Amino acid sequence: MHPMLNIAFRAARKASVFIAKYYGILNGQVSQKSNNDFLVNIDREAERLIVEVIHKFYPQHVIIGEECGKLAGEDNDVQWIINPLDGIRNFANHLPHFAVSVAVRIKSRTEIAVVYDPMRNELFTATRGQGAQLNGCRLRGGVARDLNGTILATGFPFKQKQHVGSYLTLISKLFIQCADLRRIGSTALDFAYVAAGRVDGFFEIGLRPWSIICGELLVHEAGGLVTDFTGGHNYLLSGNVVAGNPRVVKAILLAMRNASE
Repeated sequence: MHPMLNIAFRAARKASVFIAKYYGILNGQVSQKSNNDFLVNIDREAERLIVEVIHKFYPQHVIIGEECGKLAGEDNDVQWIINPLDGIRNFANHLPHFAVSVAVRIKSRTEIAVVYDPMRNELFTATRGQGAQLNGCRLRGGVARDLNGTILATGFPFKQKQHVGSYLTLISKLFIQCADLRRIGSTALDFAYVAAGRVDGFFEIGLRPWSIICGELLVHEAGGLVTDFTGGHNYLLSGNVVAGNPRVVKAILLAMRNASE
């Protein structure tokens, strides 16, 4: 195992143990403000635990996280990208579908990816050029030749509701062509499930970079493709992403073009 992959796993597992400990504590009797404070504290503490593990072994590296922002280091060529609780609304509502993700980028290229699901004890990992794995077993994505019979995952633009009309138009186009759609509330696991062949494709709008970076490498190393909505590679800037095997991605992009006409 690559040394940094081992540390990424240690960090993700430490945060996951903490998150699992507090899973199910919230209930309907707690006020909305108290709920939000609790969730923010869980997110921040999980992130702090990840940072603690990384700094123990690689104090010179840069760390970028949703809560901590950018923590500068002496070696700017190596960046750890962390998302301590992807699927936080699921966590809050006792829906056991969320994950911790940790990625390592070297000179702006993702080399290591870890997505850990604490509820199922599933560890998705990828190392550039060495494939993707689930609990040590090699992953290969789906083999669909088109959208017929496929399951597609997505997420709704709940923070950009001005796009809901065009998004629903796109979903209706895709729903006619595929077998079914899934919206399960964790981007990290959406990407991981594409890599594992559990879903055939994934698309979403307006994602942040830390929600994409881990999944991008997982999908690539499982033989898949990741693009933006135009078929390019600007998804880290635009936040608009499509993932799947090349034929599924091509079919989704075609549906997107048709929906915009």
